[in-house]
Amino acid sequence: MLKQDLIDKNPLRVLSSADQGQTGAPQMGLVMSRAGLGKTAILVQIALDSMLRGNKVLHVSIGQTLEKTKIWYDDIFQDIATKGNLDKAGEVQDEINRQRMIMTFNEESFSVAKLKERLIDLIDQDIFQANCLLVDGFDCSDDPEKVLNEMRELGAELALNIWVSVVSHRNDERASDAGVPAPCHKADQLFDTVIVLQAKSDSKCIALNIIKDGSGAVQSGKSLNLDPATLMIMEG
Repeated sequence: MLKQDLIDKNPLRVLSSADQGQTGAPQMGLVMSRAGLGKTAILVQIALDSMLRGNKVLHVSIGQTLEKTKIWYDDIFQDIATKGNLDKAGEVQDEINRQRMIMTFNEESFSVAKLKERLIDLIDQDIFQANCLLVDGFDCSDDPEKVLNEMRELGAELALNIWVSVVSHRNDERASDAGVPAPCHKADQLFDTVIVLQAKSDSKCIALNIIKDGSGAVQSGKSLNLDPATLMIMEG
């Protein structure tokens, strides 16, 4: 399989807003679930798809080491390449690795202001300018509306498409009218796309419940799932 075939057949094509490209107004997406269901795997697959299409991706990992984040990328790319029988997989991986930067923060030290400062430094020094920003492990529980609005403004200012992952909690049943769980339930208007991972009681798969898609282009009758064994996205 050629690289373009891998792009065309990616299950994320079901969700057009995963096409975090270089044109159009910046968008912001949200991936939510309880701890351990696969949010990082979803973000990494969104990032890999974006890089395969020529975009530059900056992955911000909060509370996780640089090496562990790299392993996520290496393992998932190898699974994708093997499953798709990708031609020249090593060359493709080297190519996309040059289009990625990983930035880490301790949980207590992260803020949108600090992230903005580091991003501007990278741009001003002509080191790296991303098209797509992923923030994994974002804790917005203290003041979600304020910090998520700051993140949205950052995307608009730097022309970044943004995806964030946020943990929801079993004992907090608050949700917006659209079904966005707490702590993001009062800020759902800030997101163009919202994906909530839900374990299926009648299946071994984890459902990617697309409860908000600003593009309105989710294909009728299509759905996405996550294989809990491989953590790969697949069409339902």
